[in-house]
Amino acid sequence: MSIDPSDFLAIGRRVISREAAALAMLADALDDNFARAVELMLDAKGRVIVCGMGKSGHIARKIAATLASTGTPAHFVHPAEASHGDLGMMAQGDVALILSNSGETPELADVIAYTRRFNIPMIGVAGRPGSTLIKQSDVALILPPAEEACDTGVVPTTSTTMTLALGDALAIAMMEHRRFTPENFRDFHPGGKLGARLSKVADLMHDGEELPVIDEATPMSEALIAISQKGFGVVGVTSQEGALAGIITDGDLRRHMNGLLEMSAADVMTANPQTIAPDALAEQAVAVMNERKITCLFVTERGQGGTPLGILHIHDCLRAGVA
Repeated sequence: MSIDPSDFLAIGRRVISREAAALAMLADALDDNFARAVELMLDAKGRVIVCGMGKSGHIARKIAATLASTGTPAHFVHPAEASHGDLGMMAQGDVALILSNSGETPELADVIAYTRRFNIPMIGVAGRPGSTLIKQSDVALILPPAEEACDTGVVPTTSTTMTLALGDALAIAMMEHRRFTPENFRDFHPGGKLGARLSKVADLMHDGEELPVIDEATPMSEALIAISQKGFGVVGVTSQEGALAGIITDGDLRRHMNGLLEMSAADVMTANPQTIAPDALAEQAVAVMNERKITCLFVTERGQGGTPLGILHIHDCLRAGVA
């Protein structure tokens, strides 16, 4: 059988066009019930319990994960497992978000009955206004009557895409209401590239016994030992008040080779070195080091001249995936 690639291309475009049109219909169909659903979840003292069966179950898992990672405590409960003990994962104070395109999924019956029995608010998402799920819901979110992407109309495609987008819309609405910041997002995503980009200087810096610091009066013979022992190739120099007054680098040593061992740290140091705050993003620290063509930054409590809290080396950032 000969294969015409243009046939596949036409099918792909048809599927995506149908789903895009369905999403536009969904946006137009949103009404006050969407706002009520958001308010219901915002007011929840407990968690948002997301539940669905089959393809809706896969979508429910993703929605629960999105909610949890954007500041709304949530978890997925499998409806079949719920009937065998997992109903105990739901409690008063929670809000249930139940997904079923038909609104008549048999496996959801026990979950729906449980929410009604224990007065757990329920948000129903379905494509049939007169379905059992919608009738039983405290807030009903009805999907518009968009055709599935397949010509047979039986494969959950467009309907699951709309449900997924609706879940994203709920999550983002709550996220923006709470003024959820990238720093908040990082707390829930410490791993991976995203976590690395949102790492703070305080997360990566060396402090305590690792911090290479001496005072201004330290003889250079002792300063050289401190530089070698700490392994950063530099040493910070503090004033009598404990503030970072300067830094001694390899370049400073070369510039003062004549009579170096007769000098003090204050004689050799470069005053007012570049520093960074502990709550700055590590990505910002890398940008500073690249701009200044330096390999490390002292971390101080308040800008230039502050008390040294730590030191951050470019290698620490690279190991963490910040580049």
